[in-house]
Amino acid sequence: MSVTYYFEALNFNGICRTIAISLCPLIGREDGIEPVCYSRNVELSGNIIFQPSTLIIDVVAIIMTMIMIYHIRSKYTAVGRQEIVMFFYLYMLSTLLDMLLVTAIIPTSSSVYPWFAAIHIGLICSTYWCLLLNGFVGFQFAEDGTPLSLWSIRISSFIWFLIAGFLAIGTFKGVAGLSYQNQAGLWIFYIVLNYFMFFVYIVSQIILVVNTLDDRWPLGDILFAAGFFTVGQVLMYVFSVFICDSTKHYVDGLFFGAICNLLTVMMIYKYWDSITKEDLEFSVGSKQNVWEVKELLGEDEINQNYANNYQQTANTTTPQHYQPYEQHPF
Repeated sequence: MSVTYYFEALNFNGICRTIAISLCPLIGREDGIEPVCYSRNVELSGNIIFQPSTLIIDVVAIIMTMIMIYHIRSKYTAVGRQEIVMFFYLYMLSTLLDMLLVTAIIPTSSSVYPWFAAIHIGLICSTYWCLLLNGFVGFQFAEDGTPLSLWSIRISSFIWFLIAGFLAIGTFKGVAGLSYQNQAGLWIFYIVLNYFMFFVYIVSQIILVVNTLDDRWPLGDILFAAGFFTVGQVLMYVFSVFICDSTKHYVDGLFFGAICNLLTVMMIYKYWDSITKEDLEFSVGSKQNVWEVKELLGEDEINQNYANNYQQTANTTTPQHYQPYEQHPF
């Protein structure tokens, strides 16, 4: 069986013939573009759910991201904690919208679908932008955790979200000289710039590890992240039709792309966790050791310690002499 895929520069027509991403029902033609082969749907409580396998992966991705966010927030003194957690929040939100759109929980015929698709594209692009800026936190151009560091990432990510979202809704609705047939601007943002920002992030982290760390193990984490990302994109945009035909429409490239994206994010978390160490002297969690020591002491040992302390206090106390009252006859 030959590998069939379609690709056209500066438009999504070829991509949408290969794989059903969220913007495909809104571009190319008035009724959108359908892929050659896509995952079969299922009926659930009278509703048709598309991409059920991808839906499961998206739910797992949201749960795993919540766990990673919890662990990041628990490292109170780790470098770049508040900056990197923004990336995971954006990834979780984009995954949630992806789940609602590609599974048709929000129907493609709905009037709000183009707006949600534009928000989804804006979140994806701002997620890459946030990851890019996090790549420079370790170089300490601005001290991490300061208002300058935090708000520069927040404001710039929001501006990037607005720009990408405007390009998307303009392409869908035919606004400001854009149309569903003129997709060059959106294609550059969605494909070229996102790939470029991920590449810059990977290179910056390799430079950071080589120049500043004695431990080389984090290189494995970041290279695994790059590998999973690359494999996921190839499976989505090149092998999707082949996978769909081979599995008799049970899954397609979108399923494996979602898995690889989750693995990429998990390896980014593993990399960040491996290069950051918490200062236990100022960690709230270090106080629990006091309780652990007390539990190891037996009741007799505790009583003996208290008795010894009391006896030492009594011996070292300076005796006080009181002059008796003189008795006077009435």
